[in-house]
This record gives sequence, C-alpha cells and structure tokens, in this order.
Amino acid sequence: EIKDSMEAAFQWATKEGVMTEENMRGIRFNIQDVALHADAIHRGGGQVIPTARRVFYASQLTAKPAFQEPIFLCEIQAPDDAMGGIYQCLTQRRGIVIGEEPISGTPLVIVKAHLPVAESFGFTQHLRASTSGRAFPQCVFDHWDQMGGDPLDPTTKGGELALRIRKRKGMKVDIPTLDNFLDKL
Repeated sequence: EIKDSMEAAFQWATKEGVMTEENMRGIRFNIQDVALHADAIHRGGGQVIPTARRVFYASQLTAKPAFQEPIFLCEIQAPDDAMGGIYQCLTQRRGIVIGEEPISGTPLVIVKAHLPVAESFGFTQHLRASTSGRAFPQCVFDHWDQMGGDPLDPTTKGGELALRIRKRKGMKVDIPTLDNFLDKL
C-alpha cells in the first residue's frame, strides 16, 4: 500500500544525500518495521514520503557514511631510465602503481597505475617535467574508491571536502545532526 511512497522517498533521499545533497551510490536500507495509521487518509504520499525521507536521512548519519572518489587507470609509456621520475610524480599525487610491463625489443616500459581524478589536474605537465619529457601518460576512468576520513569529522580529509561542498552550494556549513530528523509533536 505504501510501497510507491517509500520508493519515492528512497529516490529522493539518495538523489540528495544528507551530507552534501549529492547523488549516493552503493547504499542499502533495511526496513525492519512500519506502523501505519488506521485511517487511510493518513497513509497517503503527502504523509509517508516526508516521514520516510527523514528516516532515510537519519539512517545515513548513523551508518558511518563515506565519500567515494573517481579513479583513473593511468598507463604511462617511458624509457626504463625515467622510472624514478614516474614513481616520484605518482607518489606526490596519491597514485598507486599496479604493474610494470617492459615492451620486448625496446628500452620502453608501460607503467600502469591508479590515480585519483582530483589529483590528475596538471599531472601530464608535472610528469613530463619530472622525466624530461620522456613519459607519455594516458588516463581513462577505471573505478570508484572510498575516500579516507570521516565526513562527519571536520578535521579529516572527508570532513574538509564536505564543508567545502556545503559552502560552495550555499548550504549551512555544518552537517545536520540527528536531532533535525526526529519527529516533533
């Protein structure tokens, strides 16, 4: 009877998450129990959707939320004597080398690494400067990865990101507390 309303509230709550009003991914809610009013007029979408949305928001805050960031797969082709500059450049930008493949018959090596998209701006120029122009990167989206730090703690990287996003969007700087989602009689 209230399935459509619950689904609408779920869509709303996950399209505009409680922390930064951004789309959410990889989230699940387990609904254990629902108590409905005896009168059918109080079970309409106008009553159920806002209430369920507040419940979903409160659940998000109590479930150890985390941010995800996009990660590039970066393939770098360079001579083997330029490897020091490649590793240095990747390390400075939170890159993780996942493999090296020498190209047979040549002095070239293909280095495969995961690089956060946020760290990729200016990466090509920095890499070329570090290797005297001998490294050639190619980056493509690979996957999403969980970002470190608790977004509810403003001293962590995740918390700083949440505050910057909220400020940029003109929202209240502080993430709403659980008290904001309690029913008030």
